[in-house]
Amino acid sequence: MGPLLPNELISNNTNFLLAFIIGIGFGFVLEASGFSSSRKLAGVFYGYDTVVLKVFFTGAIVAMLGMLFFSLFGWMDLNLVYINPTFLTSVILGGVIMGAGFIMGGFCPGTSVCAAAIGKIDAMFFIIGLFIGIFIFTEGYPIWEHIYKAKFLGFPKLNELIGISQGFFALLLIIAAFAMFWLGEKAEKAFPREEY
Repeated sequence: MGPLLPNELISNNTNFLLAFIIGIGFGFVLEASGFSSSRKLAGVFYGYDTVVLKVFFTGAIVAMLGMLFFSLFGWMDLNLVYINPTFLTSVILGGVIMGAGFIMGGFCPGTSVCAAAIGKIDAMFFIIGLFIGIFIFTEGYPIWEHIYKAKFLGFPKLNELIGISQGFFALLLIIAAFAMFWLGEKAEKAFPREEY
């Protein structure tokens, strides 16, 4: 994450202030959408509520298309966008650990902060567990550094890994999103649950 605007236009402190305001807005939208409910979040895994899947998939697609169009019109250079380094073992282990935590706790890190902000005690305990996990990871890092850095793949883009253009990849992802939305609707009908 970089500054919202170049430092030549506004100061670093103003960038932080803008990021803080955007963060508050994001938290408000999460709460207004019901994402502070662990039942709604866990509903994705049990099939009775796929709103979270739909919202985040839609957000990813809108951001992807926005960046592609910005690039097309010359407003953005996609080669300057930072891509996290990929350590395959870390990705798999981290996904399993976070997924298990998500299922057991009913929150992801962002939604737990949102829920804790409105006084949900289960979210507060979730955040305590999150910090315990961070502490264990950082203090024990020398023990599992070799696991963390295993299978380094560089800075790949998924479309380059499978050998297709960014536009065609975007089309495939949009088709996949619509398929997921359709499956989500089917799951909600197959696993109905009373309103919570």
